[in-house]
Amino acid sequence: MTAFEEHPKPGAERMPALYLSHGAPPLADDPVWPGQLAAWSARLPEPTAILMVSAHWEEAPLALGATVTAPLVYDFWGFPEHYYRVRYAAPGAPRLADSVRKLLRGPGTPVQDLPDRGLDHGAYVPLVEMYPDARVPVLQMSLPTLDPVRLMDIGRRLAPLRDEGVLIVGSGFFTHNLAALRHAGVPGWSAEFDDWGRRALEAGDADALLDFAHASPAGALAHPRTEHFAPLFVTLGAADATGDLAGGRSVIDGFWMGLAKRSVQFG
Repeated sequence: MTAFEEHPKPGAERMPALYLSHGAPPLADDPVWPGQLAAWSARLPEPTAILMVSAHWEEAPLALGATVTAPLVYDFWGFPEHYYRVRYAAPGAPRLADSVRKLLRGPGTPVQDLPDRGLDHGAYVPLVEMYPDARVPVLQMSLPTLDPVRLMDIGRRLAPLRDEGVLIVGSGFFTHNLAALRHAGVPGWSAEFDDWGRRALEAGDADALLDFAHASPAGALAHPRTEHFAPLFVTLGAADATGDLAGGRSVIDGFWMGLAKRSVQFG
């Protein structure tokens, strides 16, 4: 049993809230990025549990998966065989699931349980680099909507978990248009959106971020579909509820195959 499973810790050191760009299975082969993720986690307090919100699980009503240790979801196609042999047997987090249900319980936020739904690559790919020993219990939560305002409200309601030592992680990609993979270099739209997003995050400008589709340059190109930006809003809500929104800082930046891998910490 882990510390969280035995003893939820109100009053424990408050955990930060993270948004990270999770890459793809080949992230493990990148010469720089895995080390950046590992160095980031080494600087964090040890979490009692991790709540992952991945761009790769859209499910309504809001669903909780991996409450038990379940097989990974290899939700990608056409990759070399060794990427399908990756394992990440983190403990399930049923106590954390109970806490999430209580915090979200209310009109308009039904919660369903899918305990056998394992971690998808938006969750396990970065966790393999950040917490390779897989000791920390992990719970994955679906995106029940892509509406930024609703997601930010969900994040605010989940914020008390941070005081129990829970690391809340929104996992997406700061720009996500796979057309970039067909061209050498960094597309202008990816660089422009990344620079705009950096400035909005540094300013704690939640209104601009919520309206990113209209307020940003090249928003429609950077996110032709918005599921990879959506997890950011859960993170923003969890930060806003504790007054950390203005203190966001980019921990990882730069580009990977033309896509912005900006990853941010609040608190």
